[in-house]
Amino acid sequence: MHRGGLFLTLLLLMVTRDSETCFSRPNISAVEGEPFFLKHCSSSHTSENEETSVRWYKSSKSNGRTELNPSSSPRITMYDNTLEFWPLELEDQGSYFSQMGNDTQERTLTVTRRNTHSCFNEKQVTSKPVEVEKALEIPCTNDYYQKLIKKTSLYKNCEKLAEDNSSLFMRKNAEFSDQGFYSCVFSLYHNGKSYNITKTYNIIVTKGQKNMAPVLIGPKINYVEVELGKDVQLNCSALMNENDIIYWSFWKEMDQFSNIQEEGKKTWISEGKSYASKILRIEKVKENDLSFSYNCTVVNQEKTDTSMFILLRKASKDDIPGDIFTGGMIVAILISVVVVCLVIMGIIYRVDLALFYRKLMRRDETLKDGKTYDAFVSYLKDGCSENAEEYTFAVETLPRVLEKHFGYKLCIFERDVVPGGAVVDEIHSLIEKSRRLIIVLSKSYMSNEVRYELESELHEALVERKIKIILIEFTPATEFSFLPQSVKLLKSHRVLQWKAGKSLSSNSRFWKDLLYLMPAKATKPSKGESEALPIFSAY
Repeated sequence: MHRGGLFLTLLLLMVTRDSETCFSRPNISAVEGEPFFLKHCSSSHTSENEETSVRWYKSSKSNGRTELNPSSSPRITMYDNTLEFWPLELEDQGSYFSQMGNDTQERTLTVTRRNTHSCFNEKQVTSKPVEVEKALEIPCTNDYYQKLIKKTSLYKNCEKLAEDNSSLFMRKNAEFSDQGFYSCVFSLYHNGKSYNITKTYNIIVTKGQKNMAPVLIGPKINYVEVELGKDVQLNCSALMNENDIIYWSFWKEMDQFSNIQEEGKKTWISEGKSYASKILRIEKVKENDLSFSYNCTVVNQEKTDTSMFILLRKASKDDIPGDIFTGGMIVAILISVVVVCLVIMGIIYRVDLALFYRKLMRRDETLKDGKTYDAFVSYLKDGCSENAEEYTFAVETLPRVLEKHFGYKLCIFERDVVPGGAVVDEIHSLIEKSRRLIIVLSKSYMSNEVRYELESELHEALVERKIKIILIEFTPATEFSFLPQSVKLLKSHRVLQWKAGKSLSSNSRFWKDLLYLMPAKATKPSKGESEALPIFSAY
C-alpha cells in the first residue's frame, strides 16, 4: 500500500495469545465511550482453601465504599475475576477495590473525555522513538477483546492506511517521513451494539548515531624515492569523522629533527563523506633521514589505523649492474608466477582447505553461544506427489547427511515442534535459537503460502543481522521470476544448487560447500553412521 511515497508492509497475525492483560498498576487512565475492564491479579500467595470468587467495590467521598453487582448499572458486567464496562463513562471515575479471600487490591481509575476533533485522545498516547533506518513496528492487537473484534483499522494522523478483519502488524525500516501518530482502531460487537477501542502510538524518528571507523587512504607501507639535498612532502589522507585525530609520529636517536615540519590538518567533504589530510615536510633530505619509518595514524574511540612511509634514495642507472638487474627481474617474475598460482589454487580449493583446517585444529564455533540448533530448515510443508522430491530432500536427505554423517543438529519444523502453538511466533523463536537458516527454495516453495515465512526470515538476516542464510536452489531460480528482491542481496557463495545426479555422495562438491557454510563443529557422528551415503568423488 502506497500513501505519499510510504511503503507499508502489513502482516496478518495468524493466532492470538491466550494470556490476558492484568492491570496491576495502582493508577489507570482510560477514555470515555470505549469498552474497558479491570481484572483482579491473582496472587501467588493465595491459599487453595481461600474463597476464589471476586467481590468488587467502588469508593467515593459521598457514598463511601459500595459493593458492585450486575444490578448496579446496565453497563457493568462481571466475568470470573474481571469487571467490564460497556462502555466506560465519566461517572465511572473513582477508586475500585477487588477482594478475593484475604487478598484485596486497589486501583484508581481516571476517565478522560473523548476528543471530538481527532480520532484519538492526546492523553492516551504511547511515545515510541525509533532511529532512522532501524526497524519500525506497529502492532495492532488486543488480546482481551480479540474474539469480539470484527474489524481492525490503522490510521496515520487520522488518515486510514489499512484495514483487516483481524489484527494488523506494520513493520518497515523507519524513515523521517514515518513520524506521526498511528492509531489502531478495533471495532467490536457486544449484545447487539458496536463499540470502538483506540490504541495510539506517537512515532518519533530520530537521527541514528553513525560514527564510522576511520581509515587511512592508500597502502599500509609506502616507499618514497628521494634525492639527497632536496625537499620532500609526505601526504597522509584519511576518511574520518569530524572529531577523529590524525597525526605523524617518528623517532630517531640523537636527532633534533630541525629539518622536519608538520603542517596543520586540512579537512574537506566529498560525496557526503568527511576527509582530512596532514603533511609532513622534510627539507634538504639527509642520509640519516633514510630507511626508517615515518608513521601516520588516525584514531578515535573505536579504531586506530596506521600507515608507514619509508624514504629510499633514488637509484641512478649505474647503481645496479645490468646482469644483476636482469637476474633479479627473472627471479621476481618467477616468484610472482608461483604466488599467483598458489593464490589461484587457494581460491579453487578454498573450501577443501577450510574444511581440512577445521578438522586439523578441531575448531568448534558452537560452544557457549547459547544456541540450540545448528540450523533451522525452511522448506515446502506440502508433501504431495508433485513436490515429493523436494519434501523428501528437506526432511530426510538433509537430516540424514548433516545429522547422522556429520554430527550437526537441525530443527525440522514438522519433526521437532509440538503442534498447536502459534506458528509465526514459534518459527521466529526457533530461528533465534539456530546458528544458520537453510532455505530449500523451489518454484513450488515460492508459490506456496510459506512465502511470508521466507520474507520474515530474510528480514532477520539482511536487516537485523541476526542469522546467516544458506539458500539451496532445489529448482534453479532462473526458472521463475517472482523471487523476493531481498534474495538478490545474498552473497553468491551462500547460494547452493542441488543437482540430483551429482550431489548424492556425501563427498560431493555440494555437501562440501554446505559444510563450509555451516558453523565449524568438532562433534563426531555416531558409530555406524559413516555409511549414511555412498562415499565416492563426484567432482
